[in-house]
Amino acid sequence: MFQNLDVFRTAMAMARHAGLQQAMSAQNIANADTPGYRAKAVPEFSSTLRESMMGQRATRASHLNGTTGRDVDVTRRDAEVDPNGNTVSLEEEMVFAVGAKRQHDRALAIYRNNLSILRASLGRR
Repeated sequence: MFQNLDVFRTAMAMARHAGLQQAMSAQNIANADTPGYRAKAVPEFSSTLRESMMGQRATRASHLNGTTGRDVDVTRRDAEVDPNGNTVSLEEEMVFAVGAKRQHDRALAIYRNNLSILRASLGRR
């Protein structure tokens, strides 16, 4: 009955995605004054989840098709270029970092609520 709990895997994937998004924002902020640096961005979670569910999934590293991890393609965000060739906007990065925190909090809330439902259905508190 409880063998296939995709909600927990989805919540974990959402938390990982938020962590990656936070790491990209931190990297962009750290390189805000680096000449020629192009800001990096992570695609939306819904598109990465959709792509990972469409293809084959390997459950072991020895499988020939599919991937064991869900690698996200990091893209470059081309916005206005500063005179030194840098495309990092600190204001935008702050907004992206807050969005990543909210996404992570949402993933944890989903995980906790479903764990509570699972415990209640088993008669445990």
